[in-house]
Amino acid sequence: MDPLTPMITTNPFDDDKLREECGIFGVSGADTASAIVALGLHALQHRGQEAAGITSWDGHDFHTHRAMGHVAGNFDRDEVIRGLPGGSACGHVRYSTTGETSLRNVQPLYAELNSGGFAVAHNGNISNAMKVRRELIRRGSIFQSTSDTEVIIHLVATSSYRTLLDKFIDALKQVEGAYSLIVMTPEGMIACRDPLGIRPLVMGKLGDTIMFASETVAFDVVGADYIRSIDPGELVIVTNAGEIRSHRPFGDVHPRPCIFEHVYFSRPDSIVDGSSVYSVRKAIGAQLAIENPVEADYVIPVPDSGVPAAIGYAQQSGIPFELGIIRSHYIGRTFIQPGDKVRHLGVKLKHNANRALIQGKKIVLIDDSIVRGTTSLKIVQMMREAGAAEVHMRIASPPTKHSCFYGVDTPERTKLLAHKLDVGGMQDFIHADSLSFISIDGLYKALGEVKRADGRPQYCDACFTGDYPTTLTDQDDVVVTDQLELLAERVA
Repeated sequence: MDPLTPMITTNPFDDDKLREECGIFGVSGADTASAIVALGLHALQHRGQEAAGITSWDGHDFHTHRAMGHVAGNFDRDEVIRGLPGGSACGHVRYSTTGETSLRNVQPLYAELNSGGFAVAHNGNISNAMKVRRELIRRGSIFQSTSDTEVIIHLVATSSYRTLLDKFIDALKQVEGAYSLIVMTPEGMIACRDPLGIRPLVMGKLGDTIMFASETVAFDVVGADYIRSIDPGELVIVTNAGEIRSHRPFGDVHPRPCIFEHVYFSRPDSIVDGSSVYSVRKAIGAQLAIENPVEADYVIPVPDSGVPAAIGYAQQSGIPFELGIIRSHYIGRTFIQPGDKVRHLGVKLKHNANRALIQGKKIVLIDDSIVRGTTSLKIVQMMREAGAAEVHMRIASPPTKHSCFYGVDTPERTKLLAHKLDVGGMQDFIHADSLSFISIDGLYKALGEVKRADGRPQYCDACFTGDYPTTLTDQDDVVVTDQLELLAERVA
């Protein structure tokens, strides 16, 4: 591409973050369910900014509206909400962790089954979806999307069990990986979480209306009360009559919820698995200060995700907390960047150094993670250009060495800086005076847990340790195929 050709791209500060999978929200038993869902999706927008969709049920028919882009602009118009009537609705905000970015992959996905309409919103990733999909196609299934979520619909449709609930459970027992699901049928709404509880899902109530969401902050926005988390492996059914039933078809399984929800994905004002995300992030920052002290004049967060940890670091270390990087909240996530030179200057559209504060000072920068390292490099450079005497970087998570296969849009492992370099090499790459990460044991300590109980991790920490809690059938198949192709090339 010509360097002067305009292109739409993600802001460079956002390119170096793990993308926050997806967000789901469901409402059962409300007069204007779709309007409530639209409000809840606004609160979950940080979990997916490529597309959004809502499906409603009015007692007779299902209605769906899906669109590329944010919730605002697509679901804040009266005519859209009027086109989604009914007392039940579910919604979804999306990043494309599997399947291309196109309208056919925007959720909720909907299909007409023998039992009636079936709509599903999914947060997570089915790690054997490719294998199951191939088998379903061999048996005659016709897929309308490239999303892994559609596999669940076909498994339900082809199940030999009699009741819809049994068909659904049968389908779930054939998939592996991570999933939190909200399903709408003519019989009612089902909310469920995979047996390991990798992805979050919570339950709330507003009067007689029952709600489910990826995060409790969605309940705050609509004025609902948080009741509890859906347990790992639990299915909660809300019938059209308002009856609530719980099923646990998977037996006892040791849970492994995603530890990165506490580090970065969830909003700080959410409650995840019973813990305040804000309080946990402050505790992570305090533990980071205990493990990795440094002499400095100021503790400075990388906005916005580094703020709670920076507060904790400052309180523990006694070093003053200051806003040394000012973020503009009026710049969207994407903008036109014509060429590399202007693209680099575009960083300052969203973040700019507080030069009067920084000049001549020793500073500690606090961020939640380092992925490719490009963001950290630019931030350190910005601080030096603003006159910082020393720039030390402290990271509120261990080095991200491994890809996630559970619904997070992670770069290939070879593109992860911590996979290629040790901490010393990473420090040289970003040109910091020092670089340190919280230890995995320190992260667990900040969460009020020991890393292992009975020899088993309490969280899914595979992005740091490589200890994946499930089999990775599709990934293993890709590795085997690559090895066979490489062997064939060598023989040839």
